[in-house]
Amino acid sequence: MSEVLAKYLPEHAVETCFELIKANRVHLKIVNERQTRHGDYRKGLSGKHEITVNANLNKYRFLITLIHEIAHLVAFEKFGRKILPHGIEWKMTFQRLMVPFIRPEIFPHSVLPLVANHFKNPTASSDTDAKLAFALKQFDERKPDIHFIHEVPSGSLFRIKNGRIFQKKGLRTKRYECLEVNTGRVFLFNANAEVEIIPG
Repeated sequence: MSEVLAKYLPEHAVETCFELIKANRVHLKIVNERQTRHGDYRKGLSGKHEITVNANLNKYRFLITLIHEIAHLVAFEKFGRKILPHGIEWKMTFQRLMVPFIRPEIFPHSVLPLVANHFKNPTASSDTDAKLAFALKQFDERKPDIHFIHEVPSGSLFRIKNGRIFQKKGLRTKRYECLEVNTGRVFLFNANAEVEIIPG
């Protein structure tokens, strides 16, 4: 198992993650990309703790996702199944489990302070922390025609993953106001949304 983990995790995180997986009797499955989630935890009918993590995640996001899901398992086991999935018990558990990983041997210096800040009060998804999500995306393998929305020139057209086409308008506080071409409706996009620019 640790040889498999070594393909997906930062080198100095492998052993600690392996110990967590063993200690909590986790059945880990590394799966193809899912658009709606990075990972998932469920207790199977047999009582097995099943965690899935997307194979396409970069090693830093893979680590955060794996610990996020183990935190669900540990919080449910300790506090019972009636707690909120991302409530205070889960947050405290996630913070505690992440502490051994928030160090320079594991996260690059460009990401480490953002990770440390995020874990003062972790959210249901690190994607909602725009600064952290943007820093983590720098380590993704990006296709050459994919850009972050903040790189799209104002007034330009762009396409999102599901094929819908928008025109970038302006910045509203921290998010970008964009007009959907077909419907005329205005949507707000985080600065780190990935889009395909349509040549003018």
